[in-house]
Amino acid sequence: MITVDDRPMPWHAGMCVADLLAGLPDGHLYAVVKMDGRLIGRPRFAGTQVPDGARIDLIPMIAGG
Repeated sequence: MITVDDRPMPWHAGMCVADLLAGLPDGHLYAVVKMDGRLIGRPRFAGTQVPDGARIDLIPMIAGG
């Protein structure tokens, strides 16, 4: 089990950040996630494994000018 934005979610062996976001309806909106206090950018989503028990905060893209 992992925690995503304070909600428990199922975890599976081999899960990476890209897998997690692909399972969310709005997963494409996130350019950065914070996992156990560490910031992870989109270029590293596919190569970053999510450990069981991880605490993840989703950080959405915000447009501005």
